[in-house]
Amino acid sequence: MTVPDILQALSNVINPDLKKDIVSLAMVSDIKIQDKNVSFTIAIPMTSAPYKDSINAQCEEAIKKSFGDDVQVHVTFTSKTSSGRTSAPAVLPKVKNIIAVVSGKGGVGKSTISANLALALSQNGATVGLMDADIYGPSAPIMFGVRGERPRMIDVDGKGKILPLEKYGIKLMSIGLLVDERQAVVWRGPMVSSAIRQFVTDVFWDELDYLIIDMPPGTGDIHLTLMQLVPVTGVVIVTTPQDVALADAKKGIAMFAQAQLNVPIIGLVENMAYFTPAELPENKYYIFGKEGGKRLASEYELNFLGQIPLVQSIREGGDKGVPAMLGDDDITKQALKNFAAATAKQIELQNAEKIIHVKL
Repeated sequence: MTVPDILQALSNVINPDLKKDIVSLAMVSDIKIQDKNVSFTIAIPMTSAPYKDSINAQCEEAIKKSFGDDVQVHVTFTSKTSSGRTSAPAVLPKVKNIIAVVSGKGGVGKSTISANLALALSQNGATVGLMDADIYGPSAPIMFGVRGERPRMIDVDGKGKILPLEKYGIKLMSIGLLVDERQAVVWRGPMVSSAIRQFVTDVFWDELDYLIIDMPPGTGDIHLTLMQLVPVTGVVIVTTPQDVALADAKKGIAMFAQAQLNVPIIGLVENMAYFTPAELPENKYYIFGKEGGKRLASEYELNFLGQIPLVQSIREGGDKGVPAMLGDDDITKQALKNFAAATAKQIELQNAEKIIHVKL
């Protein structure tokens, strides 16, 4: 038995979650062979964790089939978030995945989705940062209960860097942490673009599995600046079911399909999909229309990432600085967890395609 022999055998082991073999996905490392004992490590994405036993059984079967039933197989699993960045980038070099959360119009709950996506991913063991890029209407300081706090400067390799605040395990940066919230940010486009560049280059984000960027509503300077400056993994489109929101969501979808941007769309999430009163948790009232986001995703052949209910506790939690993922509403938390899991899975699939393409 040699290392190439082992890899050849393991190329028949399929990750049931990503539907690809574990060798082409670069999940296998540290292969050791001693007599009839074979050991190796498999770095498994968090989305594939439920399939650990299946992968383990497949590994043992593949090795024994190739080299005999007397071979002892020892598999060690580690958790790993993949990255679609196939080269060492100059911008945010230690950030594996950058997710822009966008909406065609304001008022659809984009900041709420961003905050709770960050928390849901963090609760699954990922290291997560949240950049509030909504310069004119920053929400992160309120939603995370850090109003009035200020980030401090630190020295990194002889350069001054802004150290993000940390709350609930999330690294936070927002213009709302730098200016008085009673003051309006009255800036022209170039000033806004300059601020966004600083958020990227002058903030010490360090190592992150995911950086969530809460984008301003619409399509404009900030979107162009960020998409051209930052290697965005993909965007999540947020909409509500009503026709007005859907019409604006279509503009957002069209923007990211343009040749000068050409940023992958991870999928679409429908916020405020239905109203569920606390006293009648089984009831659903479709105040803004029914499944408009789901139909839009189908029309544009986008991944539908889930439906988030319109629940009073989501609003209350955001206002109190305790996002819904940290609240007591299990139904809402489960909807948000499902959305985050669907988002992470699509990112893993997208990254897997990149890894295999680079190998070929």
